[in-house]
Amino acid sequence: MNIHEYQAKTLLEKYGVAVPRGIAAMSVEEAVKAAESLPGPLYVVKSQIHAGGRGAGHFTDKPSGKGGVRLCKSAEEVRDAAQAMLGNILVTKQTGAGGKEVQRLYVTDGVDIQKEYYCSVVMDRATSRVTFMVSTEGGMDIEDVAEKTPEKIIRVGIDPATGMMPFHARKLAFGLALSGDALKSATRFFMALYKAFVDLDAAIVEINPMIVTDKNDVMALDAKMTFDDNALFRQKDVAAMRDESEEDEKERQAHEYDLSYVALDGNIGCMVNGAGLAMATMDIIKLYGGEPANFLDVGGGATTEKVTAAFKIILSDKNVKGILVNIFGGIMRCDVIADGIVAAARDVSLDVPLVVRLEGTNVDQGKEILAKSGLPIIAADDLADAARKIVDATGKAQAA
Repeated sequence: MNIHEYQAKTLLEKYGVAVPRGIAAMSVEEAVKAAESLPGPLYVVKSQIHAGGRGAGHFTDKPSGKGGVRLCKSAEEVRDAAQAMLGNILVTKQTGAGGKEVQRLYVTDGVDIQKEYYCSVVMDRATSRVTFMVSTEGGMDIEDVAEKTPEKIIRVGIDPATGMMPFHARKLAFGLALSGDALKSATRFFMALYKAFVDLDAAIVEINPMIVTDKNDVMALDAKMTFDDNALFRQKDVAAMRDESEEDEKERQAHEYDLSYVALDGNIGCMVNGAGLAMATMDIIKLYGGEPANFLDVGGGATTEKVTAAFKIILSDKNVKGILVNIFGGIMRCDVIADGIVAAARDVSLDVPLVVRLEGTNVDQGKEILAKSGLPIIAADDLADAARKIVDATGKAQAA
């Protein structure tokens, strides 16, 4: 789950992570009042959407105008900025061409920046450790830094048996060539950031840029946080920050049925049980010249209700010209899965080609159920056969 910048800073500040003063605003008048309550004389008005690159983005009504982060020198300039942002579509590198509507703003106090840095905390799957990554190249796309100058990224993994120790924080600060008061401030900053990451069950915390002010204080000028959905049951305050208006409608519906769904750009809908099998299914579709329209994992307990919901979500994508169902009946029996597929196909009045590949427990009974359903279901013997058939079927459907 993602949250907005102002929400992330509210959480981080509680753990002692320094952030500039700021106030969220849902209207132009609230933005003006926020500015009037801040010291000034410089204010920053930030569009709040779940995407990066806001400052370099553009609004669809004024493609050549200013981006979604603006410096203002008066309350009147704040008003103008708020009017230009609220209710308009902001397009960034991460939103795609469709962009996202700005419904919230964050008005912060301006700070004097001495130097910008990059900082993030992630779970490194290779080492199974919470890992800090910092760089002197703050404010830039870290992907570009990793590709062109990887030596400028310092990584420090934290042993879970000890947790973060002061020497870890100092190692990060020394890696950024900090000294004196800035080093002390950075040490406190990193220690607080680690505690917030662990206590809040975060998946990613990214501070870009992390800054050193003219007073040698280390602060989070921007903040992004992503959380482990599986831990939200014990993070009630975090779960309450969910902004469903920022989520893909299909992904939101999938979440309600405990389905793992990610929309993609292709035209072949995929319904699979198991994340690894889903990835393999998408790969083999591409191998045979097709393009998957989604990642969808119905999990081990694929009930008729879940399968029906999955079909409806897949078909809500107007680009879908065919569906490939790839099920391994391990925990669930293939005959039960087949019953669910038939019931779901009838319920949604399926009108695109459907290829089904079943394997596992009671596979013969499952195939018999599909064959006797009277529905135009194309059976496949194996995954390669399924991929060939759905690519061929969708090609013919598009040609027609």
